[in-house]
Amino acid sequence: MKVKSWLEAFRLRTLPLSVSGIIMGSFIAKSKGYWDSSIFIFALLTTILFQIVSNLANDLGDSLKGTDNEHRIGPARTVQKGEISVNQMKIAVFLFSLFSLISAGYLIFISSNGMSQDTIYFYTALAIASVVAAITYTVGKKAYGYYGFGDVFVFLFFGLVSVMGSYTLYTKVFDWITIFPAITIGLLSTAVLNLNNMRDQVNDKFSYKNTLVVKLGFNRAKFYHVGLIMIALTSFLAFFNFELKGLIFALPFILLLIHLKKVVQVLDPKDFDPELKKVALSTFLLSVFFAIVSMIY
Repeated sequence: MKVKSWLEAFRLRTLPLSVSGIIMGSFIAKSKGYWDSSIFIFALLTTILFQIVSNLANDLGDSLKGTDNEHRIGPARTVQKGEISVNQMKIAVFLFSLFSLISAGYLIFISSNGMSQDTIYFYTALAIASVVAAITYTVGKKAYGYYGFGDVFVFLFFGLVSVMGSYTLYTKVFDWITIFPAITIGLLSTAVLNLNNMRDQVNDKFSYKNTLVVKLGFNRAKFYHVGLIMIALTSFLAFFNFELKGLIFALPFILLLIHLKKVVQVLDPKDFDPELKKVALSTFLLSVFFAIVSMIY
């Protein structure tokens, strides 16, 4: 039973979304002739560990703040249900934070050949910042997720850091063109968070979790969601200079456009829950599809 509870706390369904940016950034590098299997494996592992830290910390933080309660529409969390104690979860957050930093340290080490000292320091600081951001989303008196800044941090870490950071690990050179797919993955990841917050809007407001959705209101949050998806598509096409080839790479967006029609029609917040999975998996599919097609072209 305990193993099942821990696997539930890890929230495995969130992991494909977390690695989407790594896949995208890695295969952009590969398309330009840069590749290292060890970097790819440890970039994936590090990102997965960061995501697990975030999931465990969210379970802990939302439970301590009372946001995880019987009124929450999403699946009940493990601390809330009493399956994992607060102390056990604190230990787990600490251990997985340590594991993630060790993995990040090794990733930086194997990528360091050809890197400047300043770049190595930058990646080290980025790894520490990733752990801090993962924990403080819901943990602590100044948890930024309770002040409406979750969208900003998801965009930064799931998009810009993940795509552009992984690309530079291979090439050792920063390339501004990668900002377009980074924006795409960042906005789609933000769209997943927005769906989560639209689903939980009523309970979040009651629990003083002032997400961007709580601040915008239900209908404006829908328009915001449409904007996230459409700007993500535009940015992805911009990466290909709006050439015909870009439409081939963007085929997974068909699923997201169908999803938007559903979102606009939703009246009951609980109906957003299945849409969460659709956007997360579509983002993962977009990255995998890019990886496959880029090896053909």
